[in-house]
Amino acid sequence: MKAAVYHGPQDLRVEEVPERKLESNEVRIKVKYCGVCGTDIHIYNGDGGSFEVNPPLIPGHEFSGIVEEVGSQVKDFQAGDKVSADPNDMCGECYFCKNAMQHFCTNNMGIGTTVDGGFAEYVIMREKQVYKVPGHLSYIEAAMAEPMSCCLHGIDLCHIKAGDTVLVMGGGPIGIIMLQLAKNAGASKVILSEPVEEKRSLALKLGADLTVNPLEEDVEKFLASNCKNVDVVIECVGNIHTQQDAIRFAGKGATVMYFGLASPEEGFPIKPDDIFKKELHITSSFINPYTFERAIQVLASGKIDVESIITNIVPLENITDVFTKPEYRRSGKVMIQMS
Repeated sequence: MKAAVYHGPQDLRVEEVPERKLESNEVRIKVKYCGVCGTDIHIYNGDGGSFEVNPPLIPGHEFSGIVEEVGSQVKDFQAGDKVSADPNDMCGECYFCKNAMQHFCTNNMGIGTTVDGGFAEYVIMREKQVYKVPGHLSYIEAAMAEPMSCCLHGIDLCHIKAGDTVLVMGGGPIGIIMLQLAKNAGASKVILSEPVEEKRSLALKLGADLTVNPLEEDVEKFLASNCKNVDVVIECVGNIHTQQDAIRFAGKGATVMYFGLASPEEGFPIKPDDIFKKELHITSSFINPYTFERAIQVLASGKIDVESIITNIVPLENITDVFTKPEYRRSGKVMIQMS
């Protein structure tokens, strides 16, 4: 089969790779679409991500497809089923799995991070990680189940209350999903900080009440003029400078959610007095525990628009363009389409 294989930093090649036989509890999925995630960008550049990556590896963990073949012990799936899949496969036996913290599993198998993933014509998953998708959902929407599941975990940890003011920093695909989820959670005012005009316009279309350009406007003055208190800040840029700003922009008693993934080698100074005087709650969100089924239900409800986020559909043979051409970084979600 054809697949995009990561051989090391900035070395991604589309090539023929052998297919292996199924184990009795596995499902072979013919991939239709696989989204490009910020984690994939980190992998391509050789940065550390959620899990250690050892090349050669087929990346890609946000995908949808059709069941092609099932192992002898698979009970709930058959060829032809429309599916998506949770790429984080936990052991169920370690200390963290047994204490309802499976996302910290010490034996985790990550599809597209520790084992071969979805930038390929086929991907193999254990049955327990595969989820059926309602027929009315498109394959492109279904490929958004994984990022949606991660966003749901993050939004849960924000503890948004009815009437809250929420500042979302970064208008990429994750930021746009987050602002919609915040609105649905009851926030009365959602503000997006984003320098790209097209992303600010999309945010207003999809529910943002206000937008601000942090490169041309004083965000602190803007916030002071437009709200009494910022109750939640959701940082979706994954940049140490915006992460530092998140503490500065947060209001009294606010929750600061670090959702964007910055380089693990970078850091910034924190003044404990800034946290003390505002009684801040600083948290983060790690992958997607117990949220994949909910993600499919949210997508099926139609209450969150994910199709408007997708701006580029790129064939597998051109996948390296997505990682090397800067114009893709300014656009929205990129989907890799299999032949």
